Formats: sequence, structure tokens, C-alpha cells
Amino acid sequence: MGYLFALLAALLFGTNGSVTKVIIEAGLTPTQLTFFRVVSVCLIAGVWLAIGNRAAFRISGRQLAVMALLGVAGVALLQWTYAVAISLLPVGIALLLEYLAVLAVAVIARVFFAERVKPRLWVAIGLVLVGLALVAQLGAGGDLSVPGVLFGLAAAATLTIYFIVGERQVTATSPMAVAFWSMGFAALFWAMSSGWWQVDPVLLVEPVSLGGSLEAIVVPLWVLLAWNGVLGSFAPFLLSFLALKHLRATAAGIAASAEVLFAFAVAWLWLGEGLDALQLAGAALVLVAIVLAQTARPAGAVDADLASQEMARRESLP
Repeated sequence: MGYLFALLAALLFGTNGSVTKVIIEAGLTPTQLTFFRVVSVCLIAGVWLAIGNRAAFRISGRQLAVMALLGVAGVALLQWTYAVAISLLPVGIALLLEYLAVLAVAVIARVFFAERVKPRLWVAIGLVLVGLALVAQLGAGGDLSVPGVLFGLAAAATLTIYFIVGERQVTATSPMAVAFWSMGFAALFWAMSSGWWQVDPVLLVEPVSLGGSLEAIVVPLWVLLAWNGVLGSFAPFLLSFLALKHLRATAAGIAASAEVLFAFAVAWLWLGEGLDALQLAGAALVLVAIVLAQTARPAGAVDADLASQEMARRESLP
């Protein structure tokens, strides 16, 4: 059952990349979409806590400061850089670049926290370098957007912050509280600079074609926004928690890495975003490297919601 939850979460996260791209092409800017997304998750998490765990709203001043850092650097900027990368790159490649954070966390754990890391990490780094060169078709006139690649790497950097800071905060409070506070600070950040007030309300009810192979299907834009916030964000977040009731963090983290595969598959079937054989080989090498990095830390794998949960569960044991 745990694998089912983890894979379903990965499927929803992976599908959401294509949904995000359709929304941006419909007229919302990446910053406006990011604002609506983090507000949605914050509100849902807040209702969840109000019903089941009101004590989680009480945190110390120091925790509040850390949550502010996590919300701005690890959530607000992450969601924005990823949305921009998706608007400039194929969905799968953007997510592949973002997931390089898994390797970054393992390296940081080794260098800065003196954590014992298995030698396979260095093999993973080598595979990433080769794989990315193939994906970008370096030396063969590759046509990937340079700004898109830079934003993808920026997404990896901000996701690294989310992993490192969030992983430690979950041990001090509940994961749902981390979601509420971090998304809340992200919403405050973008409330002042996203230009959400410039969105014409009429746009939200305008019919939008899903494009690609689903071009004949037309829905109001608010339906896609609801998907993005509920089924594309909060639901997989919750499924990730449920997965850890049945799986160890390493197994769950590896299953979560399937998000990259789902993103490639959905974008290909839906939006027609395909790769040539050489790029597919490169993507496969990077994915293998991510899985190797997931298993390089004896303390557990990293995933936005999964691994930190396992740490919290171990911390609570007598």
C-alpha cells in the first residue's frame, strides 16, 4: 500500500508540471500562478490543522524565523523558478534539473555536516554530468533554452534549501505545520510582488483548451488552478505522508523519484514534448544517478515530504 501511495503522489506531482505549463500559456505569469498555488496549500493545511491539531499553530519565535526563511527561499522562490523553467523548457527536463537537489543535499551532508555518505554518490555525480551533457546535446548544437536551464538549476538550488531546512524543522513540529507556515510566508512574499491584483477576474472563467492531444477539451481557467493547488500540490503532499506509514524513507524516496518519469510520460502523451534517443539516454542516466544519491545517505533518502517524515518518526522513538 505504501508504494501505491508514493507512486500516486509522484504521478500527481509529475502531471502537475503539464498543468502548470497550460496555465501559464493561458495568460497567468509564473509569479501569479505561484501565489495562487501557495495560498491554496496554506489554506488547506490551515483547515487541516484547525480540525485535527490546533497545537501545531503554536511555534517559538526562533521557529517562526526559520519558517520565514524556508517559506521565502525554499518555497516561494522554488515554485517560481520551477514555473519559469517549465515555461521555457520541456516539462521533464525542467523537473530533471530541479531534482539535482537530491545530489546537492547528499554532497552538503558529507561536506558540511560530516555525515557518512556511501561512495556511490561520486558515481552518481559522474552520471549526472554525462547525462546532462546528453540531454542538452552539448557540442551538437543543442537548442535548449539557456535561461530555462539556468532557472531549472535555480530551482534545484532552492529545492536544496527546502530539503535541508525543512528536513530539520519537521523534527521540531508536525509536517503539516511546516506546510502551513512555510506556504504562509511564501504567500506573504508573493502577495507583495506577484501582481496577483492585475489578474482580470474574467480570465478565471475564460475557457482554456488543454492543448496538445487534449486540445478538444476546454475548461475554465479556475478549474486548472484548482487542480494545481489541490490535486497537484496538497493531495500528493498528503499521499507522501501516508506512504511513510508503510515504507522506509529510502524506499519511499526512490518511489518518489518516479515523478520525473511521470513528468516525461505525461508531457509526451499530452503536450507532445518528446526527446530524441540521445536525450532519453541522458535522462535515464540522470534518473539512475538520482536513485543512487537517494541511497547514498545511511540516514535516509531525501524527498520534499517523505524523508523528513522518516526522520521525525525516528526522533520520536524512545
